[in-house]
Amino acid sequence: MSSSLTLATVITGASSGIGEALARQLAVTEKQTLVLVARREEKLLALAEELTKAHSIRIEIICQDLELPGGASSLMNAITARGLSVDTLINNAGFGINDPFADMPLDRIQGMMQLNMVALTELSHAVLPGMRQRQQGRIMNISSVAAFQACPRFAVYGASKAYVLMFTEALAAEERKNGLRISAVCPGATATEFHTLAGNHGTFAAKLMDSPETVTRSAIAALNAGQSVVVTGLLNKPLPFFIRLMPRRLATWFAGILVEREKAA
Repeated sequence: MSSSLTLATVITGASSGIGEALARQLAVTEKQTLVLVARREEKLLALAEELTKAHSIRIEIICQDLELPGGASSLMNAITARGLSVDTLINNAGFGINDPFADMPLDRIQGMMQLNMVALTELSHAVLPGMRQRQQGRIMNISSVAAFQACPRFAVYGASKAYVLMFTEALAAEERKNGLRISAVCPGATATEFHTLAGNHGTFAAKLMDSPETVTRSAIAALNAGQSVVVTGLLNKPLPFFIRLMPRRLATWFAGILVEREKAA
């Protein structure tokens, strides 16, 4: 059955930021059918129209809230209904909140865990059988430099990204023999809507931001090279090494300093 389906690249969180930058670059370099997934239909429609005109490729948009339980299953059903099979899965959708854990609304904590971990895991599980059968396929999971140490004020976000990192590394080792390329991408602060939604204004980390395009170039190169983990950005690359040398308490303190908001005057 899968042989009659058209192979496609699926990008979640494609309406802005890193997801949008990935869509733009892949439309130029790979020309494969793109499936753009996000909640905001108007942004997806505008991006799809622009890329279709510029590059003459097939683009499908799917408005799906992956924060909701069952969202991953609904997305996979929608992809199959369009006659598509996933050749490349990019799990980019995610969010964080800059606040002490006890001050965060429980529903936002649950939504963060559902989106950052559960949906990513379910989508990865759903696409692997077809990839194994073809002995071809790629999965890119967007983690974060926050994955390498505990992060006060981003306790759940950092923990969720540590899960993404460990999960992806293990998956890459399991599936290498099947010809699959699986990468965890660990950006630092990136100039996207993430920081506005997280309440990250006035933090030191927000002053040292890479562009989404910079992250995207490194991410795609690492995925194509079969690199299981890549830290993007020149300032970020040494961080995992230095964090390993630090006492854990010091690394946690340092992470908290980076995301502490400036006091209002």
